[in-house]
Amino acid sequence: MYYGGSRFNARTSIFAGMPRWHLERALAEAQRCYIELSSGATVVTAQYTQGDGSKSVTYVQASLPNVVMLIKELQAQLGIVRHARRPMRVGYW
Repeated sequence: MYYGGSRFNARTSIFAGMPRWHLERALAEAQRCYIELSSGATVVTAQYTQGDGSKSVTYVQASLPNVVMLIKELQAQLGIVRHARRPMRVGYW
């Protein structure tokens, strides 16, 4: 299987050795993250006030291309994404 211009090898990828159920869960989480990021639903900074003062929490926002790359790598490791055959060419001789 080719991935990103080079041959993908599930035995030597960064995800090699991980249990399938863990990869499937990571894929579902990455896909959920992609949906939230692309729809603008992800909170990057949140501030709130309690009795003892104000609190602030900041999350690092992942970029969509990085999330897409992670999803593709996980799909390749799980064998979900198959690349299409080369198009057949008809030649008249």
